[in-house]
Amino acid sequence: MSGHSKWANIKRRKGANDAIRGAMTTKISREITIAVKMGGSDPTGNMRLKLALSKAKANNVTKDNINRAIQKGLGASDTSNYEEITYEGYGPGGAALMLDILTDNRNRTAADVRHIFTKYGGNLGETGCVGWMFKKKAVFVVDKENFDDEDALMEIAMDAGAEDFESDEDIFEITAAPEDFNAIESALAEKEIETASAEITQVPDTTVKLSGDDAEKIQKLVDALDENDDVQNVYGNYEIEE
Repeated sequence: MSGHSKWANIKRRKGANDAIRGAMTTKISREITIAVKMGGSDPTGNMRLKLALSKAKANNVTKDNINRAIQKGLGASDTSNYEEITYEGYGPGGAALMLDILTDNRNRTAADVRHIFTKYGGNLGETGCVGWMFKKKAVFVVDKENFDDEDALMEIAMDAGAEDFESDEDIFEITAAPEDFNAIESALAEKEIETASAEITQVPDTTVKLSGDDAEKIQKLVDALDENDDVQNVYGNYEIEE
């Protein structure tokens, strides 16, 4: 991710190269399939599927790919035994990184991820080395082109349980506890306010600003991690200027 703002992350992904976009589609499709296997195809009662579908929308995954992933989950045609792991480490400039991993081969993935960290000036660390710097949060992003009434949006969000509300040049960002995701999502939907992104993610307590070589190196490291099919999400505590 490029900085604290979720919208910065979305914009970077939308402008990513073909390899990253292809890997993102693969990862999201896999997440949808596993979510359906675990909790069924109705997102109303399946939070994991709801979040996967929201991510699919934010990343412009086609309806055909989404439907194929759902049918794959319903048919249980994929018998791979996937395992969920969290990796932690440091990037250039001392930036902290957390990775959500979904793999059917732990040894392969560990070797691949360690190689990527080393190649681009980072270090894969031990469990817990940076996890304490992050907190799980529900984050909603609303594009000002779709809704520009800041006072009204803030009132709706806060009444639904939001913890924080920020206004940037192009977007509004709403942050809440994960357990308040449904309440805020329902409140926005009731007012027909479309979100550019709605997710439960890891948000850093503080951030470090990177520039120059460190900024270029961290972006190359994160791009390489994004291209790896086993790396579902990358979270960082760094900020980079546009």
